[in-house]
Amino acid sequence: MSIEKILQALTKLEMLHKSLLEIAYKKTEAIKTGDMDSLNQLLKDEQAHVAGISQLEQQRQLEVTDYLRAKGIAPTDNPTVALVIDAAETLEDKELLKEARNKLLLTLETLKHQNDLNQKLTFQSLQFVNMTLDMLRPKPDQINYSKTEVKGPSKDKTYFDSQA
Repeated sequence: MSIEKILQALTKLEMLHKSLLEIAYKKTEAIKTGDMDSLNQLLKDEQAHVAGISQLEQQRQLEVTDYLRAKGIAPTDNPTVALVIDAAETLEDKELLKEARNKLLLTLETLKHQNDLNQKLTFQSLQFVNMTLDMLRPKPDQINYSKTEVKGPSKDKTYFDSQA
């Protein structure tokens, strides 16, 4: 059995993850500028990419499982490319699989770092919003409704003229 389908799946996964990385870069800029409309659209695009990646990952797992079965290796619950690399017959197949796997892992690592940055920026933005709201809200010790400090007309004076 050939490794071509597995290589194709890995290449497609890498392409989708690179596209997702571009979205993550755009999200960073949208967070920095506070462009909520753009951020909402980017989140929708991101969800579509994640759905596509999920489907492609299922296909990759199926291809790996089929390859391992064809080689007489019992598949595991989580079939990995590393198992295919070990089971590959030729040195060329092993090198192609390692190269495709390493490219995907590098893209995933870069995406992880970018998403961490976006998460930190979002957290800082929320802290700023909360700080601003706290500054605008009156402090509980600034409002005092005790009876001793209520200033108003005294009981002795009335402003109603009954003779009028």
